[in-house]
Amino acid sequence: MSGLVSTAGLGTSVKLVGLTKHTKHRHVPSPVSPSFVAPPAQSSLSFNPLALAAAIARTATTWDDAPVALLDGLQQSALIELETLLQDGSAFALESHFKFLADTAGSQFAAKVGAGIAHLYMDALGYAWRANAACLSSSLDPHADFIYDGGNVSGHGVVLAEAHGSFAKDASGPKIANAAKRKYAKQVKPFIAKPSPFGDIIHGYSIAFGSKPAAAGSFLAVSETRISKPRGKKTPPPGVSQAAAPAEGVPAPMALATHRSNFLLLGAPEVTSWIDWLRSPDSVSPDRYDIPFVRLEYAGRAYITAAPWFWRADGSPWWGEDFIDHVGWWRLARRPRMPLTRRSRSDFGWFAIEEKAGASFLNALSNAIREGERRMPARIELPTFEPTGFELSASDSVARGEVDEHYQHALFRDGLALLGEPFRGRARDVVVWSPGGGLAMG
Repeated sequence: MSGLVSTAGLGTSVKLVGLTKHTKHRHVPSPVSPSFVAPPAQSSLSFNPLALAAAIARTATTWDDAPVALLDGLQQSALIELETLLQDGSAFALESHFKFLADTAGSQFAAKVGAGIAHLYMDALGYAWRANAACLSSSLDPHADFIYDGGNVSGHGVVLAEAHGSFAKDASGPKIANAAKRKYAKQVKPFIAKPSPFGDIIHGYSIAFGSKPAAAGSFLAVSETRISKPRGKKTPPPGVSQAAAPAEGVPAPMALATHRSNFLLLGAPEVTSWIDWLRSPDSVSPDRYDIPFVRLEYAGRAYITAAPWFWRADGSPWWGEDFIDHVGWWRLARRPRMPLTRRSRSDFGWFAIEEKAGASFLNALSNAIREGERRMPARIELPTFEPTGFELSASDSVARGEVDEHYQHALFRDGLALLGEPFRGRARDVVVWSPGGGLAMG
């Protein structure tokens, strides 16, 4: 399972992608939700390579009904392709050996990168929670890729997002813009103002990304729903918002869909199994044993993550001296050593979740397990965070600096992070999650 991932070929340069075309599409009725205000489009998206890698992994594993083993394999293969084919530098560019990929393989890789770029864009807009949109129609009918909640849409419904990627030899700004428009008309527009298992769809996006294989640079186009101003009403003065107060908490189905992916990426399939049990009335209850998590500090924040089953090349566990007396230590050492003699300390990234975000969800999950009725409250109180490692900007600026500029990492609004050079983090202790008792933070 995931947890630690290779980042050897990703590079460190922050990439800047300009918005080539932004198109708004009319919809009737409009507005679908009178008090919803869409976040404004910005002229550029900047991100570090770890943010793109994490976004691709997040989209590859956001698929509610798919087996965990399949999703883990999909995201691992996608990350291997990314570190092999992504060129370092401030402009997006592919390595020259991309040309050796068969057409199908190249198209599939472009689709994965397009999904990652779209996710960075949506998270940067403020949409924190995600689910797969396959629930909207049968697999034979065209539909968008993802459903989002949070940010401006909280309490109003959900938004829909279609992602598209192209690394065609003739990729251009107009062609990518046309792809975004075409995808919006076919896979987004038909579902606006329609219900979904996660709430009514009140707004939609089609995000297309492209780059020529033999040249540095890229194209980003966004099509979205136009919101008409109600007739007879004056625009409120600056500083006065039309948006209603957001509802408290996150809808439980959306929280479960998001964190099924997150805890898979953390390398904690036991948590994913309990989420599946909660959502599947006929499934067998997983074994009730405690799950240890490593608690660490990194770049000024506290995180928890699943313990990786490897040892450092010098033959000693990197946190062994700190945790050897912990009662759950044997669980951390239950797999054989994996020497890293050919890897540097900077060649790995570690998926983790911000401590409060992880604890809040795990305790809510335990409450539902303890009740035994496979039912969570309609909404769950979960924190959100300002992203690190990527952002939208109205000018040609790059992603905001870290707490320490020497830390390479990406943090998303739901609390999931991919930490570069994880050995720089300071291990604090081991905390234990009990399915029926919650997370004991100590």
